[in-house]
Amino acid sequence: MNFLPESDILSLLMGATLAVKLVMLFLACMSLWSWTIIFFKFFSIGSARKKVMAGYEAFMDAGDLTSGLKGLGDKENSPLSRVSSLAVKEFRLLEKADVNRERKRLLVKDTLRRVLKQGISKEMRVLTRNLPFLATCANAAPFIGLFGTVWGIMHSFHSIGLAQSAALATVAPGISEALIATAIGLLVAIPATIFYNYFLGKLNEVESGMVDFAGAFLNRAEREIAWASKGD
Repeated sequence: MNFLPESDILSLLMGATLAVKLVMLFLACMSLWSWTIIFFKFFSIGSARKKVMAGYEAFMDAGDLTSGLKGLGDKENSPLSRVSSLAVKEFRLLEKADVNRERKRLLVKDTLRRVLKQGISKEMRVLTRNLPFLATCANAAPFIGLFGTVWGIMHSFHSIGLAQSAALATVAPGISEALIATAIGLLVAIPATIFYNYFLGKLNEVESGMVDFAGAFLNRAEREIAWASKGD
């Protein structure tokens, strides 16, 4: 398969109309920002997934709630530790509240469930930040490139009319310049689409791991905390 020489591509880019150049510049900025997001999210989401899975296994292997929470690691690095810290803090506040023991026992599970849900939502908001931009690139970049192509072809036909010649040598350069905008739009959209869907799959695994942890945390808290237990 033959490709255009690099010099020919550069000459086509330089020879494009101002509108097409602006479209290509805008697409280049979109591509740069989307690849920056992809790079950072690849590491941040991958790291969060590993820590959630490892933390959940450590928690389940622990003999009791206290040792399980210690096995999650520090709050600086572990999403599960940050989520559980919110639940423990709320539990301590409920424990000190001026409410009779039976009332506390009835409130504790729903209270912890809400706090754990809030903690998971907070962690997911951090992990999903900037991902909508990838979806925007995936959907909008081809149409932005197509706009540049349509504009370039309109300019080419206008030039053909002025030259009063429809020869291929007259038509081809302008149309080639215009089609580059569509090609660049696709080059922006394709990786954005691939990585957006890839990150969604990994985020689903992270969220499922945190939800599983929340359920295990609630079960252990209900079993092991004296005043939260029905049998006590």
